[in-house]
Amino acid sequence: MRVGRRLLVGVFTILVGLLLVAQPAFAAPEGIPAFTVTPGEDGTEQYSVTLQVLFLMTALSFLPAFVMMMTSFTRIIVVFAILRQAIGLQSTPSNQILLGLALFLTIFIMTPVLEQVNEQALQPYMAEELEPLEALERASLPFREFMLSQTREADLAMFIRIADATYETPEDVSFWVLMPAFVTSELKTAFQIGFMLFIPFLVIDMVVASVLMAMGMMMLSPVIISLPFKIMLFVLVDGWSMIMGTLAASYGM
Repeated sequence: MRVGRRLLVGVFTILVGLLLVAQPAFAAPEGIPAFTVTPGEDGTEQYSVTLQVLFLMTALSFLPAFVMMMTSFTRIIVVFAILRQAIGLQSTPSNQILLGLALFLTIFIMTPVLEQVNEQALQPYMAEELEPLEALERASLPFREFMLSQTREADLAMFIRIADATYETPEDVSFWVLMPAFVTSELKTAFQIGFMLFIPFLVIDMVVASVLMAMGMMMLSPVIISLPFKIMLFVLVDGWSMIMGTLAASYGM
């Protein structure tokens, strides 16, 4: 037992010695600043690469919210959800399929805006012609123009009144006032489109319910009978193409 203890103590001593000897080799080199802010000649500030990466990772965490609140994604996904409810299908198409369709249709609709952002902000920034803050400001301009074109004046005026602010032109509206106004307008438009989608399917439900009641089949659920007819109607009129075409056309494409 004493021999085993002495062996363990010896091995532990050797490991500690090796760590102490190797510590300078693994120590971080001195003189490399992690977070630095360098003032420029024109009054701007230059941030170190570490801070830029930190800002980028923080911005990426808000990317899902930006996709939903600043693009056509909200209108599309709400219309798809109302359509599925109107047909009477609970889980078909699945949420994953609807999200995928909404995402790629959003990219299709937002392509002109994304191209402007790439030309005006991303490419000059990659070529080191713009500072990060200036590139971010230029990137927001195409999105601001898109959101203003889709926002109702009544919704914009309501949020300006709530914010207790005054602006001479719509282009001067704060980005944080424009965003909720845009989302409110998108929800209103989505529900209007959803109402129009509900009407033909509601008519089929009413006809089937009246026929079953006239035949005395009160115990049979009308939904079971009307569902195949609603699916057949939707397929015969090429419903998916009509819905996607209508959504794209609603943005002036």
